[in-house]
Amino acid sequence: MGDLRVEERPIPQPGPGEVRVRVSVCGVCGTDAVELDRGLLARPPVVLGHEFTGTVDALGEGVVSPPVGALVVCGAGISCGRCKPCRRGRTNLCRTYRTAGLQVDGGLAGYVTVPSGILLDVSDAGLAVDTLGLAQPMSIAVHVVRRSGLRAGDDAVVVGIGGIGSFITYAAAATGARVIAVDRSPDRLALASALGAADGIQAGTTSLADGLRERDVEPDVFFEVSGSLAGLQDVVSAALPGAVIVPVGVQKEAVPVPLGSWTLREYTIVGSVAHVFADDMPDAVRLLASRTDWSDVARTVIPLDRLVEDALEPLRTGRAVQIKALVDPWADAPRPAVHGSA
Repeated sequence: MGDLRVEERPIPQPGPGEVRVRVSVCGVCGTDAVELDRGLLARPPVVLGHEFTGTVDALGEGVVSPPVGALVVCGAGISCGRCKPCRRGRTNLCRTYRTAGLQVDGGLAGYVTVPSGILLDVSDAGLAVDTLGLAQPMSIAVHVVRRSGLRAGDDAVVVGIGGIGSFITYAAAATGARVIAVDRSPDRLALASALGAADGIQAGTTSLADGLRERDVEPDVFFEVSGSLAGLQDVVSAALPGAVIVPVGVQKEAVPVPLGSWTLREYTIVGSVAHVFADDMPDAVRLLASRTDWSDVARTVIPLDRLVEDALEPLRTGRAVQIKALVDPWADAPRPAVHGSA
């Protein structure tokens, strides 16, 4: 905990079934900041970074695809393919699930080796690499929305328009649902509007229940992304019988659960973790391609030596200015992110 350094390492060699990727860009998220601060999941010493894209540089024994030179995005989650959840297609619940960037070395480096099965060849996607650096968090949002059962004509509420909340807003709106965004920041509510939210409620100025009543909205699905107890309590207070509640943000403290009330209101409480790579990542790339410019989400790409100052520390202290920080391990100085077509 608290020990993060930039150092020279030998270029890793891919083992059987693995691919070496020359990293183009790697996203940074709240999980990385938590690992630096408290070390909940990572197994140090480990290279952080689970949101990366790059070019296939070398193939390990037995690998024929993706080929050398292919542009790829990585799902990060490594599953066994043999246990009961894997056989049922729920690879994110694998009994031996590991994540590149947490339990094994990840993409905050010039090169990384990962199993070929967690790479999607996006050579023909026609997207800039900085945009593709957003594919992994977008796939998380795709999975969350898929788990919720949200569909066209439904009403949805997204509480907390940070990194994942922004992508959930976009993925939810893409289903044809009406999305109401909730956040304390007017700037983030404006971003949610640009991402497809039909309306916004500024938290702290009114209760969620009152704000929804004023708009005559009876949400079918609530996505609680802030991870705060207050946010979850607001959702439960506002949810009418039959609502689906998805607590996306991981609660940091014990939550009192009035289970009897939840039963009588027939709430559906839906958990969601990581993503199912084969199902969610292709949809995530398609969603990224459906919007021309993502610079309002990720506008600057930083070098590795500014990782703590410009990305991890702002995330840890809640002072992050841009929604998504991207790192170019080959850069010597910050640069504007390049989005759109490759």
